[in-house]
Amino acid sequence: MYQVHTVEFPKMGLDFNINPTAFSIGGFTIQWYGVIIAMGFLLAFLYLMFSCRKFNVDQDRLIDAVIVGMIGGIIGARLYYVIFYPGDQYVKDPLSILYIWNGGLAIYGGIIGGLLCGALMAKLRGLKIAAVLDLAALGFLIGQTVGRWGNYVNQEAFGTATDLPWGMISDRTRLIVDGPVHPCFLYESLWCLVGFGLLHLFATKLRRYDGQVFLLYLMWYGLGRFWIEGLRTDSLIAPVLNLRVSQLLAAATVLIALAFLAIFRNKTSLTGIGSPKVMALNGITLAAAESAADDGKSTIFGDITPKPELEGSEETEEALEEEKTEEVLSEDIQSQASAEDAAVPEEADSAEETGSNETTPQEAGKATEIITEEAPAQESADTHEE
Repeated sequence: MYQVHTVEFPKMGLDFNINPTAFSIGGFTIQWYGVIIAMGFLLAFLYLMFSCRKFNVDQDRLIDAVIVGMIGGIIGARLYYVIFYPGDQYVKDPLSILYIWNGGLAIYGGIIGGLLCGALMAKLRGLKIAAVLDLAALGFLIGQTVGRWGNYVNQEAFGTATDLPWGMISDRTRLIVDGPVHPCFLYESLWCLVGFGLLHLFATKLRRYDGQVFLLYLMWYGLGRFWIEGLRTDSLIAPVLNLRVSQLLAAATVLIALAFLAIFRNKTSLTGIGSPKVMALNGITLAAAESAADDGKSTIFGDITPKPELEGSEETEEALEEEKTEEVLSEDIQSQASAEDAAVPEEADSAEETGSNETTPQEAGKATEIITEEAPAQESADTHEE
């Protein structure tokens, strides 16, 4: 049974009692942390489904990438946490690595695992990876905005002491810090919410090439995470450098993103929504982008493309009957044409053979009449010439 937390914001005159358990069914309990994470994922998924056509990404194929990316994200988040976890708990008890319901998921590991697995599936399904990454970046910001409130429910991911008006105190914070602390979960939630609003507007109005929104996401989130991670008291520490792992990774992502943004500053390769000028340059209209995104038919079981849409239906049988009738008619026409072509040479040969061997009386009489008619005409012509 989880402990009910008492949370106070003394300078704001607010206090709350938070039960991490949402509900129980028999002996099985559902925690608010899991419910909140699921809500964040659902909102992000709905946004992707609503926006994918504008980015010229096929909806059905994107679902495949999302499902595989979600699985990869869970695995990546757990492995990241286990690798950098201080102590030898997971060395002594490797099976406990699977006990994710006891906590221990790292957001950076989730992002890395989700991106790698999702991008691989997108590639296998024939999607443009750069456009999918733009969508994924906006989805991540939605999920992180909502998901960070799971840390609030569990009273984790808080910071050092502070005198700011929104300083937070709880039974968990008192174990580490005496007095109000930074509510780091709130900082990151608000940072991601603002980032989503800015990048959503940028994507629809200013995006110049596929992948640009993703690079801006890496820069935005990296900057915020570097600052927020410096305030936290429960950060994972790199075993060799004795530095905060998330801060190192955040700094690296910012530098990498800035480098690529500089390299691609003149790029104007766009396949979906973005800057109106660049869309016009690439011959893109919103209607055309949405129509192009509907070309493929796909499910998580692979492509299903029978000639008629509903195999086995009445429409399908009628279509097949029409196709068979057309094929039969085409074969009859071709055979008839071949027969006529074969008959013409036979008639010609027969005529040649008859003319070369015999002359009938009728033909001889006609020839005599022609000669008789031509003779006076020729005499007249000769007299005239003289």
